[in-house]
Amino acid sequence: MKILIYGIGGVGGYFGGKLAKAGNEVTMIARGKHLEAIRKDGLEIESMNETFTIHPKLVTDDLSEVETPDFVILGVKSWQIPKVASEIKSVIGDKTMGLPLQNGADNAEKLLEILPKKNVLAGLCFIISYIEKPGKIKHAAYEPRITFGESDNVKTERVQEVHQIFENAGISNSIPENIQLEIWKKFLFICTVSGIGGLTRVSIDKIRESDYLFELMQQTAREMIAVANAKDIPLSEEHFQKTFEIINAQPEGTTASTQRDIMQGKPSELENFNGYIVKEGEKLGIETPANKLIYECLKPMENQARNTSK
Repeated sequence: MKILIYGIGGVGGYFGGKLAKAGNEVTMIARGKHLEAIRKDGLEIESMNETFTIHPKLVTDDLSEVETPDFVILGVKSWQIPKVASEIKSVIGDKTMGLPLQNGADNAEKLLEILPKKNVLAGLCFIISYIEKPGKIKHAAYEPRITFGESDNVKTERVQEVHQIFENAGISNSIPENIQLEIWKKFLFICTVSGIGGLTRVSIDKIRESDYLFELMQQTAREMIAVANAKDIPLSEEHFQKTFEIINAQPEGTTASTQRDIMQGKPSELENFNGYIVKEGEKLGIETPANKLIYECLKPMENQARNTSK
């Protein structure tokens, strides 16, 4: 299968590496020194399970060099999706499947604003991985897993085909009964810890130690559930309790990737996390004061980071 991996960071690099190792025709879109290193020496994956190096069929920063792919994995940040979707529109065909794996609740919807439904799947992944140096991806935690499906949850032949591709590559994966619920379950955790982490600039265990901040996290999560329910996403009290079991189990020093982006002055997923909840709440008539507090306090830093990165 011809596979395009757009974005060779921790997610795209790891899963793209596994797919290339399994013998698929993998093309990678990378930038700068990372691109140069992959061209020269290949892409090294150092995982908890194995270490290997792959040489993709093509690695480039120029989409005009790319043949029409059968399958596209978007390994960019959620805020980059609209731009990337507009770019890949020039290379996809009628049967090309595009799979977003970003954190966030509406990544498939963002793709559907630009690409036809026939080209879009919905998904998420579980992995902690990052670029350790140009040309090398470090997989540091979690057994990597992809959850995906059609946006309307129909069990089509093409999702079964993708399932088999992942199986052949040794990638744990599943097609759930309700992909939107699975996306929101992860979103409930990651959004709850990310914005407040960026605001306080301390690890999750330090936030837990403050009664005020812990209550603010809980309020953030409950507002998210209210918005989800208004959108017919069946998040429940059980999911709330499970989310805080995970939060309470995080080891000392744990921070979220969006928090780290904020602390480093980089563009972050703030708009797609707390900002998304605030804006959806306004549309649906739901008050979201905790999310709004976090969002408005971080927004000036986010605007500055985006202006600096231009």
